[in-house]
Amino acid sequence: MQIMESLVLPLTQSLQYARTLKALGLGVRCGFTGPEHDPDMRWLVQSRRLPVIGQVDLMSRGPVSHDPTPPETWPRLARAQRARPLILNAAQQNALSLRAAGFWPLMTPATLAILPLAPPDQMRAAMLQKWRNRLNRSARADLRLTRHALTGDHWIMRAEVLQARTRHYRTLPPALIAAFARENPGHALVWEARHNGVAVAAIAVLRHGPMATWQMGVSLPEGRRLNAMNALLWKAMTYLSARGHSQLDLGIVNSDDSPGLMHFKLGTGARLHRLGGTWLHLGALAPIARRLPGRLAA
Repeated sequence: MQIMESLVLPLTQSLQYARTLKALGLGVRCGFTGPEHDPDMRWLVQSRRLPVIGQVDLMSRGPVSHDPTPPETWPRLARAQRARPLILNAAQQNALSLRAAGFWPLMTPATLAILPLAPPDQMRAAMLQKWRNRLNRSARADLRLTRHALTGDHWIMRAEVLQARTRHYRTLPPALIAAFARENPGHALVWEARHNGVAVAAIAVLRHGPMATWQMGVSLPEGRRLNAMNALLWKAMTYLSARGHSQLDLGIVNSDDSPGLMHFKLGTGARLHRLGGTWLHLGALAPIARRLPGRLAA
């Protein structure tokens, strides 16, 4: 089992993600408090140029700390040589504190499925019965399951782009995922299922400290018939748990657009985690944001 720092960092706050952005020549700044090998708090800030607003700072699901930190300190953490607008994808529900700190609400919160990783018997016990039954059926199917390092030319990369376009969801650019794999050897993995020598499903997972992220998953009709996704995700869960990971981020759940995918994710035993929404901190708007009605800050 690998020794990891105790902060559980989402992908967009991880050192591996920072390394990837720097390799692509993108603006990124990182900071921490406490000892470098196991800090009390970490944060990662990206620099982007947006239409109308211009250059902005983006902090997605950060900062991450052992103890709560007041939102009024966050713009100072993100600040570069000169103050820029800060867009915050808040990791927690603290709308009133954000409004009091001068943040302006932009988008309502998304909800994630976060799967606790544990010894195999505990993870099996946490599954919903239907999910466990499908996992058992997949074990009786003639599936060959393999694990590989993810590369930019693996078929899942092309299939994910097509699937995202067809189902109308946004995902990380393939070039960024490929760069993550190059810059972080051993931290981008793909599990693949084959039936009669033909690939029928695959998932890709990115590892970053105690947490890992299920980044992509594609299943062809034969893979769905054989419950290949259950088998692949179970392989990933046990592999990650054995290597010291404590959580697997399964991504956004949306009962309106993708009820089937939501049920699949929650069937693993994952827990719902509601993020805090998207907020803007801009000097000129801060006094107005502090006087917003409470219903606009929820």
